[in-house]
Amino acid sequence: MRPFLLLSTRPEDAAADGELAAFRHFGGLGVNDIERIRLEAVPLPHLHLEDYSGIIVGGSPFTTSVPVRYKSDSQLRVEAEFEGLLDRVVEQDYPFLGACYGVGTLGRHQGGIVDLTFPEPISAAHIELTDDGVADPLLAGVPQHFRAYVGHKEACTRLPDHAVLLATSPSCPVQMFRIGQNMYATQFHPELNYEWLCERIDIYQDAGYFRPEEIDDVKARTRDIDVSHAHLIIRNFVERYAR
Repeated sequence: MRPFLLLSTRPEDAAADGELAAFRHFGGLGVNDIERIRLEAVPLPHLHLEDYSGIIVGGSPFTTSVPVRYKSDSQLRVEAEFEGLLDRVVEQDYPFLGACYGVGTLGRHQGGIVDLTFPEPISAAHIELTDDGVADPLLAGVPQHFRAYVGHKEACTRLPDHAVLLATSPSCPVQMFRIGQNMYATQFHPELNYEWLCERIDIYQDAGYFRPEEIDDVKARTRDIDVSHAHLIIRNFVERYAR
């Protein structure tokens, strides 16, 4: 099998390694079945897309909608590299799954509006599939109503005109969409279970998602919630596109 490619932008080793482990685990992927490039550390090389089964994009500390003057040189480089890569991905309708930062990359690239209108605190959101979501093969086995972990400062306010809305929630209207037949983005994190969520809570406790003194409350309100249906999205992506 050709490996899947994980594009990561997390500068913290523990967060980056936990993300890789989570996608491997829920995708049923072996060590050699997924490669990773940490874009916050190295420039994106020219990729031969035919060498991979598909591309996965994890979450990111980058907020794409902030003014350019507030963006670091690293963020500006990564955004430019994503623009060039997505030109090729969209042209080929190439298998792509972006979790959280996928909305900011694929959504903006395709003309959607991503801004600070619909942030969500770290929580287990109530997600609802649209009729198109119920029918989509990447959501096979996922019930129309399920829970998934979220935590983000920006979201998609207006979908690209040609995008298909697959999932929504009361606090964030765009939770998942598709471009073409093979390119997907989720606002929620299909790769997170409670253990990996707590790891990120510890790492990002000073990142503005909550007050540091609230850390125990954040962990308590996200405990004992079944988010397993969201994990099926990763397995479905791997099984559908592995080649």
